[in-house]
Amino acid sequence: MSCNHLSFKDSQSCAGCRTSGKTIMKTEQLENRLSIHDFMKIQDTFMKSPGSNGTAVMTREMFTEQMAAAVGHSTKEEFGELFDKVDLARNGFIDWDKMTSFMLLSFYEKDERMNSTVIPQWKNLRLLSPVHKDTIQNITYLKGSSCYLTASRNGLLGVWGENLKLQRTLQITTEEVKLKDLWVTTVVSLANVSKIAVAFTSKEICFYDLNSKQGFSCQYRLYGLQGTVLCMEYWYNPHDGNEAILTFGDVSGQVQAIAFTTALISLFERPASSPEGEEATVTISWQELVSGYHKCCYTLKHKIHYKDWVKQVAYSSSLDAFISSTTSNINTLVLAWREKLKPHLTTTSFNIARGVNAFDFHSRLSLIATAGINHQVCLWNPYVTSEPAGVLQGHSAAIIAVQFITERKQLFSFSKDKVLRIWDIQHQLCIQRVAGSFPKSLEFQSTLYFNEAHGRLFISFNNQLMVLEMKQETNRRVTSHRKAVTCVLYNSVFKQVISSDIGSTVTFWLIDTGQKIKQFTGCHGDAEISTMALDASETRFLTGSTDGTIKIWDFNGHCHHKLSIGKDRAVDISQILVLKETILITGWDRIITVFRLSNMTQFLVQPAEWKGGVQHQDDILCAAFSPPHTLVTGSFGGEIVIWDNSTESVYLKLHLDLQKSLKSKSDTQYLQQQLSSQRTSSKRCTISAGDFYDPDAKCNNAITRLFFLEDKKNISVTGGANLVSCGGAGYVRFWSTVKSKLIAEFEAHGGVGSIIMTIDKTSQYLITGDLIGCVKIWNIQDYCLSPSESKVTEPPPLVRSFQPHNDRVTYLETCERNGCLLILTSSADCSVALSDLSGTTIGIFGQEEHWQIENTPILLKDERKQEESMRQMEKEEVETGKTASVPEEESLPSSVEPAVLFLHDEEESVCMTSPWENTILGKKYKEINIQKGKKHKLFHVKNMGNSTGTFRSLNIGTLEEVVELNRPDFVLNPNKYFGEKTEERCSESVMLPTLSETLKAVFDEKSLFPKEILEREQKARQLNKQICSGGKIKTHKKQTKLKEK
Repeated sequence: MSCNHLSFKDSQSCAGCRTSGKTIMKTEQLENRLSIHDFMKIQDTFMKSPGSNGTAVMTREMFTEQMAAAVGHSTKEEFGELFDKVDLARNGFIDWDKMTSFMLLSFYEKDERMNSTVIPQWKNLRLLSPVHKDTIQNITYLKGSSCYLTASRNGLLGVWGENLKLQRTLQITTEEVKLKDLWVTTVVSLANVSKIAVAFTSKEICFYDLNSKQGFSCQYRLYGLQGTVLCMEYWYNPHDGNEAILTFGDVSGQVQAIAFTTALISLFERPASSPEGEEATVTISWQELVSGYHKCCYTLKHKIHYKDWVKQVAYSSSLDAFISSTTSNINTLVLAWREKLKPHLTTTSFNIARGVNAFDFHSRLSLIATAGINHQVCLWNPYVTSEPAGVLQGHSAAIIAVQFITERKQLFSFSKDKVLRIWDIQHQLCIQRVAGSFPKSLEFQSTLYFNEAHGRLFISFNNQLMVLEMKQETNRRVTSHRKAVTCVLYNSVFKQVISSDIGSTVTFWLIDTGQKIKQFTGCHGDAEISTMALDASETRFLTGSTDGTIKIWDFNGHCHHKLSIGKDRAVDISQILVLKETILITGWDRIITVFRLSNMTQFLVQPAEWKGGVQHQDDILCAAFSPPHTLVTGSFGGEIVIWDNSTESVYLKLHLDLQKSLKSKSDTQYLQQQLSSQRTSSKRCTISAGDFYDPDAKCNNAITRLFFLEDKKNISVTGGANLVSCGGAGYVRFWSTVKSKLIAEFEAHGGVGSIIMTIDKTSQYLITGDLIGCVKIWNIQDYCLSPSESKVTEPPPLVRSFQPHNDRVTYLETCERNGCLLILTSSADCSVALSDLSGTTIGIFGQEEHWQIENTPILLKDERKQEESMRQMEKEEVETGKTASVPEEESLPSSVEPAVLFLHDEEESVCMTSPWENTILGKKYKEINIQKGKKHKLFHVKNMGNSTGTFRSLNIGTLEEVVELNRPDFVLNPNKYFGEKTEERCSESVMLPTLSETLKAVFDEKSLFPKEILEREQKARQLNKQICSGGKIKTHKKQTKLKEK
């Protein structure tokens, strides 16, 4: 339960929360630092700059200059960044409405993020078994023994295991005081030396050894204190265990401390007169410590509280000061600062009205929280005594205890009326209130102890002990929605991502930054949005809900049409297909529901009649369409029906068991002939579900997704696969609708149940997701391109396997930005993730830090083509046995070079054989050679061995000295050759030598061309002569016949 009871002195309100004095944590973003007065100034500035149509608009330059001048405490650069966030459409101008919309959405997102990440979740309140018969004075955790220790006023100690089961009880007493007169006032653990210190009303402190063979034996007894000790606190240096400090306060107002210098060796020196033996108790008087008799320790003290009872003490190593508090309104909180090489303390006092019952110090935030008797929790800066940095209001009674949750930056406060509140320190808000579950006793004494490592809060009520245990967080990851996400789409027109959840909320995000831009809530009331789709223009989107309706929206949140499917009853809508003239809905009552676009003249639209009727035996889970008129649907029972969308009739049915595959009546005979021929040619073409799955598990055959391979239509004519399905038991299947045949199937995800998938627009990559949040990327560019006699069971090359979610993947979508293929995944873990082909998660939509895609390196399209040619060559080499086998996931490292947007993978690829092969020139060289080899089939050159690289065999050594060459004559006498020619020289005729004088040998083809070329040319001439002679003979015969006629 969230509450907003909050007040501060000299406060300034900002979007629902107010701060005062010094800011506890300064937020970097400008929009989070603006106050209500700043917003009023911004609004006034907008109203002074009206646009042409009467609305107040500003350009970026106007906004930065005028707002920086009006607000004053921020720079133009900061206002420029704010302008860019508001101007999402990049129009170059904004108005006041856009400004307020952005701020409201920003604060809503901030509040939503805070509620989803910082509010602790608790298990049911537990009452531990009653052990103590007197008031519980202290609760502490013994690290060395891994147990909890409780001490009651009558000296009974309870030892509890980490499972909160009572292990044993011990009764402690002293030799000087009888049990009935003994009161234990406080207990503290000395963790570094495995001891506990117990203070008694007899003005003494006893130190018990936890490692003693006789149990809790008293090792030291400090007596002769000036007053009864009420509170103690122990600190030790984690880097040097010998340095430790025991601080205690008493009823006389004194705060005293014992500083140990050799704690690991001995706390106190053993006097010569003390009895010998390991278990003997060493008795020490307080005057001995004050006099300096014990060289291993020294004392410090102050008496600023006068005669007020000291309720709590602590030592802070970060401040190097002692903190103490009383219930007095004078010197309520005192900080005693240590001075180096000086025995005395310098004190600072805080005067708090009506006093405080307790305090706690947060060293990282440098804040002191006080539990005020005046019902207020005050947050103090240790260096500012005049006023608190903040005041947290909400309690209706005196506050008994406060304690920080260090890692979460939160604060517990417990009041006299048994109300527990949890505060967020950064926002200074009450985020949780727990009440009504505690014992209903009128008068009680209470102690609060929180073990942050185990997430357990102990609260004592007199002799009763109760515990609140925090639920363990499996993953404190960022979420995109409050509830499970059901669908995610990409709008290429607006460059936006659209996501929906089971809470009927639709959210819009920018793909380039991950920024939330708007959100529609209650789109279908409280009903779940099960699926979505975009129209052809991508200017409207459709939402399908379990309430039995489809709604058509624009991107401003206006609903244009409501399509009624379930006749006012709940139905399951699995998929929406928006075609040129119709909208097809699947998932309900085994039929296809059709809406004609020509009939959408009113808001409420009723479905038309689907002429094909009922053809499936189970609910239709998915559908796919391939232009011009091929429609395919898949059902829960594993049946695939192929329709002619123009006539709305069935012409083919496919099933895992091909004996059940039936065409329409007109084609039944043809199909039987085809099946008989398939059985005679190969028995493996007939598939039974029982070969792979449990026949009793019907969901093993479910078809969850169907996709056409649009870029492989030409291949499908020759018998290659053109349809892909996936679903139950983690299998993916490739079908040929032309051959009515299952081409291939493989197990993409084993042992995780049903899967979903998507395929990119180029039909190169298949992406699959499963029930545990794993996603796999497969390269199917060269998969099932040609028909085979037997079914293919080998999977395509696995590009990458990664896990962007920790729960079921509900939807997969691909998009391309700047030539880089990106993957969108939604999950039941309430998040939408953006990843690249390398499996790197770019970000989670909804995270506080936005990303930038435009300014990041990407894999260019030209390089993709070169990588594809390299992969084709490597595949040919593998088939011919030239290259060694590599692990499955590493088989295609070159084809999936990460389009890294933040992180760069610097690991070397296991398949990299030569630096030359990874250069653009080297790849192009190989590609040209492959093409040459395909063209010149007359040459059969033998393999010259397994060359791993073009320059691998070259030895690069020291270059030899170059001998100085003689300069040519034209360099020595340039005027002779390049000067201006005189008329005399021009008139002279130059006599050129004849050809017979310069020809040294007779021209011969054999001396100019290789033997292979000449032989091929000779064969070609002979073949040409044969063809010509054959043609002449035929012509001669025809002429002879004509003459005879």
